[in-house]
Amino acid sequence: MKVKRIRGRINALLLCAAIYFLPLQADAGEIRLSIAASLKDAVTELSEVFTRNHPGETFQMNYGASGALAKQIEMGVPADIFLSANLEWMDYLKEKGLVNGKDVSILAYNSLLFIGRSSLNIKTLKDLVLLEKIAIATPGSAPAGEYAMTALSKAGIDKQLEKKLVMARDVRECIIYAERGEVDGAFVYKTDAQQISERLKILLVVSQDLYPRVTYPVGLTNEGAGNKDARAFFEFLQSEGSRIVLSKYGFIIE
Repeated sequence: MKVKRIRGRINALLLCAAIYFLPLQADAGEIRLSIAASLKDAVTELSEVFTRNHPGETFQMNYGASGALAKQIEMGVPADIFLSANLEWMDYLKEKGLVNGKDVSILAYNSLLFIGRSSLNIKTLKDLVLLEKIAIATPGSAPAGEYAMTALSKAGIDKQLEKKLVMARDVRECIIYAERGEVDGAFVYKTDAQQISERLKILLVVSQDLYPRVTYPVGLTNEGAGNKDARAFFEFLQSEGSRIVLSKYGFIIE
């Protein structure tokens, strides 16, 4: 199947790139993060805040689709902390014995939107069948794509849209396709929609009844559990200061 071939190539490229660029051992005071792409801006600021209070700390950031990141960790790519955009990929690493359940907590929540050209008039998901091309993060690798496909399936239009879907690595790439006009619209998270230009707008808020809640778990890997700096950052991520930053970027905190 074409989607599976594309997904396989994407995962392979991400894995090879990560193995090539990331060192095998962390330097003193270094914290290695594998981060869901939709958390990029928030985690960047959180790392800066943490560094101001912990001089000398450095971060090694690896952003991407949650599934691709989890597979990288399984294959031996170094990571102290994994921040996923769904529970499934965190559970995957727990089942593989690479993350201890006691070192996992829920960081934040999000919701799914559909964005597109300002001239479009989209009122419901079923209106999407009128469009020609729709960007979606690759299901099986990026949770945003899984959430979107679940919603389309429950709305009964997944088959009608099958040949109209354009696969992207993650939600950030979905936005790029929409901004360039390569697609009519794209499924993204609420937090990502804050960054779209004036040529795009939020066309639809996808009903929460149609897909599982977007949940961001954070977990210390087995390597990270032995890194005192990583554990300190893991604890900081659960602090009030962290919640304030996440809220600023539109994440839902409970």
